[in-house]
Amino acid sequence: MSTQCEVTAKVVAGTPMSFFERYLTLWVFLCIVAGIASGQVAPSLFQAIGHMEVAKVNIPVGLLIWVMIIPMLVKVDFGALHEVRQHFKGISVTLFVNWLVKPFSMAFLGWLFIRHLFAPMLPTAQLDSYIAGLILLAAAPCTAMVFVWSRLSNGDPLFTLSQVALNDTIMVFAFAPVVGLLLGISSITVPWATLLTSVVLYIVIPVALAQIWRKMLLSKGQDAFDAAMEKVGHWSIAALLLTLVLLFAFQGEAIIKQPLVIALLAIPILIQVLFNSALAYWLNRIVGEKHNIACPSALIGASNFFELAVAAAISLFGFESGAALATVVGVLIEVPVMLFVVKLVNRSKGWYEAGLTARSSS
Repeated sequence: MSTQCEVTAKVVAGTPMSFFERYLTLWVFLCIVAGIASGQVAPSLFQAIGHMEVAKVNIPVGLLIWVMIIPMLVKVDFGALHEVRQHFKGISVTLFVNWLVKPFSMAFLGWLFIRHLFAPMLPTAQLDSYIAGLILLAAAPCTAMVFVWSRLSNGDPLFTLSQVALNDTIMVFAFAPVVGLLLGISSITVPWATLLTSVVLYIVIPVALAQIWRKMLLSKGQDAFDAAMEKVGHWSIAALLLTLVLLFAFQGEAIIKQPLVIALLAIPILIQVLFNSALAYWLNRIVGEKHNIACPSALIGASNFFELAVAAAISLFGFESGAALATVVGVLIEVPVMLFVVKLVNRSKGWYEAGLTARSSS
């Protein structure tokens, strides 16, 4: 008889990529256009929205971010945490890449590209803010879209579910210290109170609300849970896109003046995704994990919880900051780059398994 987490894993693994998810890059691009145009046509409206704050938290954006994050977190079964022992090596590889490699490698790439190589082509006043946005992006391991990437690469659903649950648990405690450390190393000052407030608002409270909602839905049966997830499936994407329209309404003037900035910010993000996915994939092969573990491990190791990154960037630095723009660039390239990584791990299955055979026979 299947356990609850096995049922959940099968349901999540069998969920196809939705129309909105598949063309997320297109929707983000359209939001860029719509946001910039709206900001130019009705600047006073968006200024009024920008001033709807309580304790430096923008109320409309805060609500949108909860709508964005909570439906994703409802899918996470923290009861799957006990499954980590079944694939200890794969879990260890992912945690190593997620928490000890990715944030630090992104901080290095930000320093190299933003502060040095691309500095003459970017607004000087925003350089630190761009780097901060890149760090926020890399310090938040992916949650929801990993289930899609895992399914497309035929990954083990229980491994994926347990790894996401473990990452979310770690994120509650590690996100603020990692971000604070790397911002400090990069000589970027952020008040700890503001950072901790962001963690409570955009990690702790959404996780708690999502798990309460999950328990209520499951008490009515798995069919009721599945039906609810089907209904709210598009909420997250819709809230994300509306947030992006607001953000680009504020960023429009800066982008019109320097349209190259998005392409320049995309380069370090692209490099870190490819580097971290390759590293996790190779390390899984070295330690002898199966291909259906290595695939989701590599994809979890490379992708980002961009919804949280966008929320934290807006909360810490504001709508008009380079940090907010940098995290949105992560949204822009996430889907096409991760689909490319999925294709690579699928096509290299023969190479991967040949290496495992060679190691076992030696």
